[in-house]
Amino acid sequence: MTIRVLIADDQPAVRRSFRTILAAQPNLEVVGEAADGVAALDLARELRPDVVVADIRMPRMDGLELTRRLAGPETPSPMRVIVVTTYDLDEYVHAALRAGACGFLLKHAGPVLLVEGIRAAAAGDALISPSVTVRLLRHLTPSPARTGVPGEQPLSDRELEIVKLVAAGRSNPEIAAELFISAGTAKTHVANVQRKLGVRNRVGIAAWAWEHGHA
Repeated sequence: MTIRVLIADDQPAVRRSFRTILAAQPNLEVVGEAADGVAALDLARELRPDVVVADIRMPRMDGLELTRRLAGPETPSPMRVIVVTTYDLDEYVHAALRAGACGFLLKHAGPVLLVEGIRAAAAGDALISPSVTVRLLRHLTPSPARTGVPGEQPLSDRELEIVKLVAAGRSNPEIAAELFISAGTAKTHVANVQRKLGVRNRVGIAAWAWEHGHA
């Protein structure tokens, strides 16, 4: 199934770059572009894309307000919005997630993470840039009471390796390279870990790792 994407960014070069990256994917289609938040809001309501990729700093309406209007708790028919930014600030991350964003990516994170984030959003999942995830999770203190003992972990040794790498902020291709496995195998391991732990995404895996002393 083709995933329809709307790009909202006030920089033409960024929009061109994102369009080029997504055009190279077999089932991703850019259905519209907007240079400011108001235009993006109008286009999103008109086109109903599967995923909106929105920059935070835009004229007329910023990406956080756009996200709130498209995906916030009071929105009758919420959309999937990924917030992208050059600025690695905790206040932006928290504000975006509170506004209803299902992803938070840094622009310099690269094309692989952009594509992975859009696919995750379309599937009802969430993805946050690994470096941001790691920093946010450092606020969690591992709980000795919840740290399992050998023989009681729900995960295999290989899956625990995967957990540690996810908690360290590694993407699937990076996990594959480090463990000398294919990217597809890494993706399968991550999916199996999510299922076993009962979490929805990589953030949940990383949180489990920090809480259980595996990070």
